[in-house]
Amino acid sequence: MLIVMRHGATDAEIQRVVAVIEELGYKASPMPGAQRTAVGLVGNDGRVDASRLEALPGVQEIIHVSKPYKQVSREWKGENTVVRLPGGVAVGGTEVVAIAGPCSVESERQILEAARQVREAGAVILRGGAWKPRTSPYAFQGLGRPGLQLLAKARDETGLLICTEAMDPEGVGYVAEVADIIQIGARNMQNSSLLKAAGRAKKPVLLKRGLSATIEELLLSAEYLLAEGNHAVILCERGIRGFDTATRNVFDLTAIPVVHKLSHLPIVADPSHGTGLRLSDGAQSLFPDQFAQLMREVRVIAEVIGRRVAEPASVSA
Repeated sequence: MLIVMRHGATDAEIQRVVAVIEELGYKASPMPGAQRTAVGLVGNDGRVDASRLEALPGVQEIIHVSKPYKQVSREWKGENTVVRLPGGVAVGGTEVVAIAGPCSVESERQILEAARQVREAGAVILRGGAWKPRTSPYAFQGLGRPGLQLLAKARDETGLLICTEAMDPEGVGYVAEVADIIQIGARNMQNSSLLKAAGRAKKPVLLKRGLSATIEELLLSAEYLLAEGNHAVILCERGIRGFDTATRNVFDLTAIPVVHKLSHLPIVADPSHGTGLRLSDGAQSLFPDQFAQLMREVRVIAEVIGRRVAEPASVSA
């Protein structure tokens, strides 16, 4: 439920609405806007007496949010959310933000060299798994906490921001100490305990769509994060499971405009799994020269449509 305040509503009137919501046993979330403030009522179980709120001074109207996801929806917030990261990087704004790096952190030499190449090509965020979920239990699962320290070293050297995956609630704390963005991988998209822990971590979260998840399920997973108070959430379309073995996954390009219509959260595209064999594991990885060429082409396209590619931060001597 959204309580929309009149233009020019006073702070006292807004606080009175917040107080009544809390008296009713629910959580209030004030959302100042360019023209007016709205107050979200979180936890509505259908028993809220809207007339009590409608009668309060300064209230213009009550909007009942019809979607099963609330805070994630366009009904809750009409303007696009822009997730602001250290160094002035903003995801969801006018700049094109590139994220790149190896699937997993394997050694100091490997991650430092990858970071240098990623930065030189023009990406601003380095991704690499300190922990790495695998289909097979016998495959390399990542270096764990030592991998986080190598990522931190790569950031110190290159100025790139760090995005890496948390596998479980305990791991969220370790990742949050080092990473600029906590990644929730596709296999963990509906891990509610992990989502709640990431929501409480107060660090930006990159939430990947599950292998067979619907768009509504993706948005409901994001709702877990916002329900814990974390509004710095970036969605990610990375491809879903299909029946054709010619590609590893089917990249669902249509999901991106659909998400834009349904939600105010930014969404990024991860083409590494769903656009062929030579495009993050083994034969799907881009070679460094291919990535550099891709970034040159992206800059041209961005300029044509009136945008620009975000530049890496300078590194202190």
